[in-house]
Amino acid sequence: MNAAVDKTFAALADPHRRRAVELLGERPRRAGELADALGLPAPAMSRHLRFMKQGGLVEETHPEFDARVRVYALKDGAMAELKRWLADTEAMWTAQLSAFKAHMEKKRR
Repeated sequence: MNAAVDKTFAALADPHRRRAVELLGERPRRAGELADALGLPAPAMSRHLRFMKQGGLVEETHPEFDARVRVYALKDGAMAELKRWLADTEAMWTAQLSAFKAHMEKKRR
């Protein structure tokens, strides 16, 4: 497993961060909106968002009218490596289980 997949798994390990990903999948949101939706205090949400940003899941922008406001969105392609790893792992297990099934069927004859 590569470092990008490790970071993605780490970022998704917490249920609040997984729910934040779901919410951000709907549309970009301000940090305060996420905190309210998740029932978290602002400092806790800030820590989660920082962790998600370090994990490469989200990116932050600032509206022109107020640089203090941070809007978070899912980063394009953020889960591409994870999807690739999952597909490769599924293919490996499918091959292993098919070989095991063939072996057991051959043994029965």
